[in-house]
Amino acid sequence: MSLSYAVGLNVFDEAAIGLLKDLCESFGPSGFERETARIVKSHVTGFSDKVFSDKLGSIIFQRLGDAERPRVLIAGHIDEVGFVVAGIEKKTGFLKFSSLGGWWDQVLLTQRVTIRTRKGDLFGVIAAKPPHLLSEEERNKVVSQDAMFIDVGVSSKEEAEALGVRIGDPVVPWSPFSLIGNGEIAVGKAFDDRIGAFVAMQTIAALKKSKTVHPNSVFGAATVQEEVGLRGATTVSHVVDPDVAIIVEVDISGDLPGIKPHDVPAKMGNGPSILTFDRSMIPNQPLKDFAIRMAEANNIPYQLSSISRGGTDAGRVHLNRAGCPSIVIGVPTRHIHSHVGMLSLTDTENTVNLVTAMVQQLDSETVKRFSAI
Repeated sequence: MSLSYAVGLNVFDEAAIGLLKDLCESFGPSGFERETARIVKSHVTGFSDKVFSDKLGSIIFQRLGDAERPRVLIAGHIDEVGFVVAGIEKKTGFLKFSSLGGWWDQVLLTQRVTIRTRKGDLFGVIAAKPPHLLSEEERNKVVSQDAMFIDVGVSSKEEAEALGVRIGDPVVPWSPFSLIGNGEIAVGKAFDDRIGAFVAMQTIAALKKSKTVHPNSVFGAATVQEEVGLRGATTVSHVVDPDVAIIVEVDISGDLPGIKPHDVPAKMGNGPSILTFDRSMIPNQPLKDFAIRMAEANNIPYQLSSISRGGTDAGRVHLNRAGCPSIVIGVPTRHIHSHVGMLSLTDTENTVNLVTAMVQQLDSETVKRFSAI
């Protein structure tokens, strides 16, 4: 990439691509994030002054600056949408499943999945009644999840149990990470929101490597259980007690056929988005204006975005204690909550640039002005 970096570092060297691949391919649906959390913990130990976790399983990593406060929280969640085994059919061994997070039923059929059992991982395929056997009325309807099952290649409940399958076992999409096009477009699973955790990690690593002076104490966080109720954000914000928060998320990329620009403003390739509102939070307005100024002052392309449905970890963080000025910075991503997402590495790099630029200017007086009346 030829883009300049806010503190003179290349975000996407070979090691960074490897880290992003490891994060996204790791197994970590909501409530089962330990494999991903261990990757985060192992990586951030090399550039953090302190690494610890809360009792829900989120990883927190701190970089000390020139002052203990303000405390700046940069958070991205590491849980991915997935499933959990809800039952095993006695005569066939097919697995019934429930969702962990939001899924649109239409994206599920014929997709491969990985089931984590006490005896190891199993591959399976999400299937349903064959189309050749559907009535005319059935063919005109979307197959709902309750009519689907996971086929792991057995013929009875006993065979499935012999492989280690139990009710409650977690399931995730099987989707290898890869780069396509000119090598700046990534495809794979779990970009929502491992890309946010990646940005938090890269930002704090940049502060360490460049020996950048920042007038605050920065906390990165890889939060858990966002997809099932923003739960990790609740505990992390209590532990960190931030004075200001930057939540890094995917944003829905509206550059698809049939989508009106005013419905979904953000587009992949046009830079990070600055969220103006969503269902869970209206951002702190002076902080939003600050983010815009930082983007413009550093020649970082950006987009203003809004989401009428859905929310992020900021929905919990901004309500912590007496309140915390919060903003969501997004990486526009196509096809979220499916087996294969797509995003721009250039957008990701510019997101790191923007967050890094913001952190460098978040001194005590600036942060106090966010809450001044």
